[in-house]
Order: sequence, then structure tokens, then C-alpha cells
Amino acid sequence: MSGIKKLAGETVIYGTSSILGRLLNFVVLTPYLTRVFTNQEYGQFSDLYAWAALLMVIFTYRLETTFFRYGRKKDDRNITFSTASLSILISTLLFCLVLLGFSKSIADGLQYQNHPEYIQYFILIIAFDALAAIPFARLRLENRPYLFAALKILGIVVNVLFIFFFLEVLPWFQPYYDDNKRLSYVFLSNLLASGAVLLFLLPAYRYVRLQFDQSLWRKMIRYAGPLILAGIAGVVNQLIGIPLLRQIASPNLQYNEELAGIYGGVAKLAVLINLFTQAFNYAAEPFFFRHADKANSKMVYGQIGQAFSLVGALAFLTIMLYLDVIKYLIDPEMHEGLGIVPLLLLAYICLGLFYNFSIWYKLADRTVMGGYIALGGSAITIALNLILIPRVGYYGPAIAALSCYAFMAYSSYKTGQKYAPIPYPITRMGLYFLVAGSGYFLADTGRAIWGNQPLVILGVNTLILVGCIWLFYRLERHLFQQFLSMTPFRNWIKKSKK
Repeated sequence: MSGIKKLAGETVIYGTSSILGRLLNFVVLTPYLTRVFTNQEYGQFSDLYAWAALLMVIFTYRLETTFFRYGRKKDDRNITFSTASLSILISTLLFCLVLLGFSKSIADGLQYQNHPEYIQYFILIIAFDALAAIPFARLRLENRPYLFAALKILGIVVNVLFIFFFLEVLPWFQPYYDDNKRLSYVFLSNLLASGAVLLFLLPAYRYVRLQFDQSLWRKMIRYAGPLILAGIAGVVNQLIGIPLLRQIASPNLQYNEELAGIYGGVAKLAVLINLFTQAFNYAAEPFFFRHADKANSKMVYGQIGQAFSLVGALAFLTIMLYLDVIKYLIDPEMHEGLGIVPLLLLAYICLGLFYNFSIWYKLADRTVMGGYIALGGSAITIALNLILIPRVGYYGPAIAALSCYAFMAYSSYKTGQKYAPIPYPITRMGLYFLVAGSGYFLADTGRAIWGNQPLVILGVNTLILVGCIWLFYRLERHLFQQFLSMTPFRNWIKKSKK
């Protein structure tokens, strides 16, 4: 279990940056922005960040994952880093020049004709983030999660501070403040934060030499090609619902933007599982590559999938049992959309399982399989969104996300078991979700019995959660002990025993 313990420790560290960052967004920024901006403005905010995620895949063309594959051996690392970094640098400059030249046309096409600066800010944000991608990948590959986490937190803190400066302090200096550019100030804050992070990552470029290995680059591009397709499909699967809500929910653009704002705000309540999935992926991807040549690697991969399922099931249950409290982190006008939360939580769990099950084709250099699976997921996402959004509004993207990720997880598992079988304890993993689902069913039944008594409901739900945790502990005592033996939990346990 040493492998899973090591990965869990790294996930906690990567998760710290995600958790702290998301807590700033979740506890401070999301409540603030959902109250400062109208649902329509928040819909525009969510829409633009969805497009930015798609552009980020294009700007980096998945060379960060490819770097793990070809730079995992120390002897090859510097030349791989130089080749990847020079490639990203040249392509980023070209992309920026082209997109900035057409920024007005892009703004018109996305119906932001009055604010072409939105597009310009995002092009520069993505450029800075793309230039930071390979240095961040090197930190992950070299097992330096603390520096990775510190820089991620730095970017988030700078972003939050500038947002409050522009929206709360600057209005006191009227000659310098324009109320019609409030969203522009938010995007400018992100640009300044991305620039600050890149500035601190510049020392990593000392490894870059004017060495561009064309043969290596061609291998990397062939490897990355299907991953680019998978990455674009992944963004489509996760975020296309918001742009489609804005475009096709009804003939009324303002109403559509309000729906997109509600969906974007409520989706933040699923952030805990999403950040856990992201933290897991940050730690797991380089971990899988580093351990690919070890004799017991497949057994460790199976244990990791099992541990992810246990934590995911517990996280789902916790969020749903305390949703009556968590919901106040967004504006009450958005509470009408709370019904999509369980769908999105399950969708993010399926996405995490996909990350687990899909490692086989990355290690076996069969990334084209991942491309096919992601394309299948995209077809499901787009089809269901187009069918459901005009009929059920923001429930459409949530249903589509769950259907897509469930398909991708299942397809990755089945193909993996055929070409490179890994011993996942599927029955055991399913049992965790059965326990979590039973706990949620009990809580929902109790809500109907107790009626409008929030304190009683909260107390009953706490008892249900404690009971499920006890049952999980009885089922998997060794997993809990491995988790609690990690720093900082080990130190806390020692102190509590004194």
C-alpha cells in the first residue's frame, strides 16, 4: 500500500492548493460575484470561461501530458523540456497575433460586440497560462507539489485581491472607474494574476536550451494528437452546456443568459468533488508514469481506483446531506436550480473514474483510443444538450454531463480490461456508492417526515453521515489507516494521544 499512500499524500498537497483556491472562490468570490452581478452578467462570466477552457487546450495542445511520457527519465528531461517549451512559446506568439487581430470579429460572433476587450483579455490570459503549462508539468513530474501548490495559491490570491480592488476600492476614485466595465475588471484581475504566476515560473526556463529536437517533437505531436482531440472533447463535455444554454434555451438572449448564470452559480456547489477530482488528476498522472515500469504497478492502480471510489462516495453523501447549509454560498435567486447538484456530483465522480480507468492507453501509447472515447462522449453531450435544453433548461447540461462521463468511464474500463487489464475491485467500489445512495435516500425520506424543521433535519443527517462513515471504516479499515498515517494527520494523531 506504499504506492497508494504516496499518491494520497501528493493528492492532499495538490488538493491543498485546489481547496484553498476553491475556498476563496467558493466562500468569498462566488457569493460576492453572484450578488454583485445579475444572473445575466454571471451567465456572461460563465460563458466566457467555458470558451477560455477550450482555447487553453488548443494553445497547449496537450504537451504537458506528453512531457510526462517523454520526460519521465532524467536523462531525457532537459531536451524534452526545451523542445516542448520552445514549441509552446512559438505557437503561443502566433496564436496571439492571429486572435488579437480578429478579436473584434470574434466578439461580434459571440454576441459581445459592445465589449471586444473581453476577448482581448482572455487571449492574453490563455497565453500566459499556456506559457506556464510546461514549467508546472515539470514540477509535477519532479514531485515538487509544495512549490506547485504555492504558485497556484499565489495566482488565486492575486486574482481575488485585484477583483476586490477594482470593484470595491476603485469606485471611490470616480475618474478612474467605469461602472459599465465591471466584468472587464474581473477579467483584468485574472490577467494580472496569470502574469504574476508566470513571472515566478520564469526561473524554470533556465532549463531551456536552444535545442529543438525535431525527431522528438514529431513523436510528441503524434502522441499528443489524440490527446488534443480528447482534451477538446473533454472541454466540450464539461462546459459546452453554458454556451448552448446562452444560445438555444429560448429566443430571448437575456433570459438565456440568466439561465446560464443560475447553472454556473449552482454548479459551484459541486466544487468539492470537482476539486478532489482535479487534485487527484494532478497527482495521479505523473505518478502513473513514474510507476509504469514497476512490477506491482497494476495492483497499485487498482487500489488507487478503489480509494478514489471510497472518497468520492463519501464526498457525494456529505455534500448532499449538508446542501441546505452549503446553498447559502450562492445568491438565493439561484436556489431554484439546486436540483442539478446531485447530477453534477455524480458526473464529476464518473469523470474521476474515467481518469482512473483511462491510464492504460496513455501508458501503452494508444492515446487514439482515448480520442475515440472522448469523441463518443462529446457526441452524447452535444446531442443531449441540443435535445434537452429547449425542453428542460439548465437540467439539460447536467443530465448530459452525467450521461457523457458515465459512458466514458464505462468505455475506458471495458477497453482497458480487454487490452491492458488492471484488477479493479469493481464490486467493492460499487458497494461504496450503494452505501452513499442509501444514506442519501434515508435523508431524503427523513426530510419528508420532519418537514420544515431545519435543525432536526441537520441533526438527523449528521447521524446518517456518522453511521455511513462508521460503515465505510468497518469495510475498509486499512484504507482509513493509510490515509490517517499521512502528514499532517500523523502529527495530529500523535499530539492527540499525548
